[in-house]
Amino acid sequence: MDGIRFAFGTLTVFPVRVTRWDREAARSGMLWAPLAGLVVGACAASVGGGFLLLGSGPLLAAVATAAVPAVLTRGLHLDGLADVADGLGSAKPAADALRIMKQSDIGPFGVLTLVFVLLGQVAALAELYAAGWARGAVAAVVAGVTARLALTLACRPGVPPARPDGLGAAVAGAVPLRAAVGVTVLAVAACAAAGSLLGPGPALHHAAAVAAGLTAAQLLLAHCVRRLGGVTGDVFGAVSETATTTALALAALG
Repeated sequence: MDGIRFAFGTLTVFPVRVTRWDREAARSGMLWAPLAGLVVGACAASVGGGFLLLGSGPLLAAVATAAVPAVLTRGLHLDGLADVADGLGSAKPAADALRIMKQSDIGPFGVLTLVFVLLGQVAALAELYAAGWARGAVAAVVAGVTARLALTLACRPGVPPARPDGLGAAVAGAVPLRAAVGVTVLAVAACAAAGSLLGPGPALHHAAAVAAGLTAAQLLLAHCVRRLGGVTGDVFGAVSETATTTALALAALG
């Protein structure tokens, strides 16, 4: 239960009290992160479906669906994405980039990145809802799981923290590689099973969406480690949003 509390207490706004903040709790919490993503994705799908039942079009339902994860995370992942965009976009040395990322304001790189990422998520969801409520709902759930699964993989050994404090330092390298791979296999299988509700083709399609989201997230993670010397809480947020957007985009294709 300490791990579940850690996952929901750090990755969502649900009223869960984190009772332990040590490496063991961090390891367990990040292994349970996809469960938090499942709940967030299910909430997003429910809200989108509710809008459709009330007579809205696919676009409004897509906006509502994309807004739910932002609300349920206090916008922390989007804020991290904007901060990372500003830091990397500055093209300055690691120390200066980290200082820029820690500032409370958002620069032009961050604003542009947020605009295009949110537009991409809404556009993908709108296309999916236009093809049927079930397609949009399943994609929202799969994207939520993929986003948090990317965090589990980002906490594997060999990924150092960029700072000695903060969430990055608390969870960096905390998840054993074998455990991370095991959770990944289970999560991909679960997402494929969710896709199978729409047919055998969608099962493979949604598994591919998870793989694409994780690949894009890991590419960003590797770039941040090279440029910044490690990960921070902002990097985790950027990794999560990258996985979400990529998974939704691939789910909308084909």
